[in-house]
Amino acid sequence: MLAETFDTGAMSGISPGIYSPADFAAISGIVHETAGIVLPPTKSMLVYSRLAPLVRGTGTATFAAYVELIRRDKRERTRAIEALTTNHTFFYREAHHFEHFTAEARPELVRMARAGQPVRLWSAGCSSGEETWSLVLSLLGTDRAEGRQIAQSDTLVLATDLASHVLARAEAATYPAGELDALPAPLREGWVERAGSDARIAAEARGLVRFRLLNLLGQWPLSRPFDAIFCRNVMIYFDLPTKERLVSRLADQLKPGGFLYIGHSERVSGPAERDLDQVGPTIYQRRAA
Repeated sequence: MLAETFDTGAMSGISPGIYSPADFAAISGIVHETAGIVLPPTKSMLVYSRLAPLVRGTGTATFAAYVELIRRDKRERTRAIEALTTNHTFFYREAHHFEHFTAEARPELVRMARAGQPVRLWSAGCSSGEETWSLVLSLLGTDRAEGRQIAQSDTLVLATDLASHVLARAEAATYPAGELDALPAPLREGWVERAGSDARIAAEARGLVRFRLLNLLGQWPLSRPFDAIFCRNVMIYFDLPTKERLVSRLADQLKPGGFLYIGHSERVSGPAERDLDQVGPTIYQRRAA
């Protein structure tokens, strides 16, 4: 169907011997199967512009030859999917999520940390880290002494993404200082270190996070359930069956009473509706066992 509705008008100037509707359909199928991302025909030129440097760099010359390469070469397939992944994010995006987390989830998590109980959070699809660090700083809070106690407790934040290049930036935890202006001032003042025009997340916060390469459609080597999961603006690229399977798996990873935060245009549907109650705009809570 993709090839039949392909926007040939957008392809003027590109030889069909180099990039054709069949190539786009094949790439779309591989990306959907591997990462769950849906590429409609209107994305044909985006696919061409993002992958053309890889086609040239691998010496495959044509997209048809590159398709065969990524079918058999897992590493190159990963590079292709990374090139096609959109990574637009910013600090304190959808602020109501962090405000809810601070008001409703954090008090119990602080109590657990003080009592020596494990606290586990997951930033799923963390991209370049802005969401992860917004979450971590919200957990540490505005009281430096209390934040240090949390940092020294059995508290861990898992941050995952399928793109290695954005994970590297997230783990570096260094950004142009102006990008952190969206954070509440007390959090910036308590947990951000300035270095000229750049800013770096403080060591206490960095020590809480474990960054891992993870495809949300694959196996999840997770040993504990989570107190809260942020998986935002990831599912907008998936079709409905993929969304419903993912949300159901995320719900299964939550502790009873744990919170799931999803993107502003995303909704919970399917089997997960049995396990989750909506408690705010795009905020859900796992029902008690």
